[in-house]
Amino acid sequence: MPRIRVLFVDDAVVIRKLVSAVLDADPDLEVVGRAANGRFALTKIPQVNPDVVVLDVEMPEMDGLETLKVIRERYPSLPVIMFSALTQRGAVATLDALRLGANDYVCKPSKVGSREAAEEHIRTQLIPKIKAFGAEAAGLQLDTLQARSPVLTSARRAHPPPKHVKIVAIGVSTGGPNALEELMPTIPKDFPVPIVIVQHMPPVFTRHLAERLTARSAIQVQEGFAGAALAPGMAWIAPGDSHMVVMQQNGAVQLGLHQAHPENSCRPAVDVLFRSVARVYGAHTLAVVMTGMGKDGLRGCEEIRSMGGQVIVQDRASSVVWGMPGQVAEAGLADMILPLSQLGPEILRRTQQGQPAPKPTQATF
Repeated sequence: MPRIRVLFVDDAVVIRKLVSAVLDADPDLEVVGRAANGRFALTKIPQVNPDVVVLDVEMPEMDGLETLKVIRERYPSLPVIMFSALTQRGAVATLDALRLGANDYVCKPSKVGSREAAEEHIRTQLIPKIKAFGAEAAGLQLDTLQARSPVLTSARRAHPPPKHVKIVAIGVSTGGPNALEELMPTIPKDFPVPIVIVQHMPPVFTRHLAERLTARSAIQVQEGFAGAALAPGMAWIAPGDSHMVVMQQNGAVQLGLHQAHPENSCRPAVDVLFRSVARVYGAHTLAVVMTGMGKDGLRGCEEIRSMGGQVIVQDRASSVVWGMPGQVAEAGLADMILPLSQLGPEILRRTQQGQPAPKPTQATF
């Protein structure tokens, strides 16, 4: 049976041995090469012909970003997963790498307390992404929605007449930073409702992502914080390692954060945010599920739809991974399935429908 061939690149000998041992123990994977920096990695690629490259960010002689640029020039379709340190510098470099064409990233084991915990982190965080991106090249058929094509143009369930939208809730994961950098600049400064976002990312990373989105957008994008009052024309991203919810307090809607157990192996989780939005806004909710691995957001979309809210999802062709949006589409919960380039205009169209007319200004003479 074929195995997914992995080239692992990291300057730390201990990390190379640890990760290689965990990967080789998986029957679907084979570490066919190891390299201590980007220069060695580039010489090994034609020798070992990997299906996936796992690439450290910070390395001597030739770092991950330099290496990634060359890989994209020479091997444009070779999947690359960045292996990033959970630091300020690592967060910035990882976001740069995603923009340069890395398929995804995984944070290195940090503060896990034991070798066993570090191995479990690699098994649960790194291995699923290697399989997602390397299965096709290796000729494996993995049981995921990623290989399915969307067959729906509208939901299978009957839809009540839509009510005017009072909030947009977005769930996104793998491929999300680049997708959000394309989506958010389409949102105008006078956008009539607030936006809340869960992007699966660790602490530190979400703040840097919010700053990047603000720099490229007409509206302000902030990392969410407890007590933040929701307002039109602003967006909030759930901070890494915290669930984010919306709640009614003294007649106003504000954000709350909590540390409940992960859902769908995620914290923040899309389902947690979507459920809270459904409770507060009900039929006035517009949910948007974008590129991502897994099924986070599926249950939340069920609750939003049960309350009469609307759901649109990104299509397979424009998704890095058609897991999260694919699950929602296959469940018949999506009003529309759209390419990334059309999500912004559709969000704007739906939020403008049925909005109360502005009060006329009184002329003065």
